[in-house]
Amino acid sequence: MDRYAVIGNPVAHSLSPRIHAWFAQQTGEVLEYQRLLAPLDGFVEVAGRFFAEGGRGANVTVPFKAEAAAWVEDLDPLARAAGAVNTILYDGQRRYGFNTDGLGLVRDLEINQHESLAGVRILMLGAGGAANGVAGPLLAAGPAELVVANRTVGRAEQLVARFPEARLGGKIRAAALSELSERFDIVINATSAGLDGAVPAVDSHVVAGAFCYDMVYGHSTAFCSWAAAREARAVIDGVGMLVEQAAAAFLVWRGIRPETRPLLELLRSERQVAAGEAAANGDPEGLES
Repeated sequence: MDRYAVIGNPVAHSLSPRIHAWFAQQTGEVLEYQRLLAPLDGFVEVAGRFFAEGGRGANVTVPFKAEAAAWVEDLDPLARAAGAVNTILYDGQRRYGFNTDGLGLVRDLEINQHESLAGVRILMLGAGGAANGVAGPLLAAGPAELVVANRTVGRAEQLVARFPEARLGGKIRAAALSELSERFDIVINATSAGLDGAVPAVDSHVVAGAFCYDMVYGHSTAFCSWAAAREARAVIDGVGMLVEQAAAAFLVWRGIRPETRPLLELLRSERQVAAGEAAANGDPEGLES
């Protein structure tokens, strides 16, 4: 039986085993998928042992995506542009690294949420690993402008520098969170602040009337609640991105793209139930990373 895994720290919360088991059942593929907790200084050891023992592929989650990019032997263009790998394919000879995060985000926005990215102004909050992983596919979708805003503007400038042609063409620019004042069509929270129940330090004016998307997933996130209270046009968490990036990884591994809509409908239905239970128990957020 072909073996796959998700490697991270922490990893016990990961929905990936359930998602890939669902995909395998839907497509008739036979595989095994597990969680692997790696010490913070032990990614290479854990991943190397997994593949040496017959592993065919792995998902990589925080905080190892950049380390995975340095460890694999071949990078696809998206992983190279991002400097991060979230999917590894091993053919018995070489390790191939891919980044499906941005593909998952764009597909969730355009297909599941019916939000066209072409010709619109997008604000992305944060310039860390999550933002680096999705910037390329966002630009490829053809927005009028992608503004990358970060508390430390120098880090946003480093991300923007990865896309020199788009920068010269005025399609992408860096900004400090504190300097933002204009409005945007779509606002994407790519910071990790929500995991601690915080929101980015940005003027509420920028989310008014915008479609707001939080890459953190949970039945209610701090950013989604904050944006909804400030007249955002719509708010959505990142569970759709999670499922869509997993489907793209499944395609890399098995050559088949599973249908995602039934699983998304199931997960969102379960989250509505969980939201009611959490509210009854005095836990309004229920965040997951």
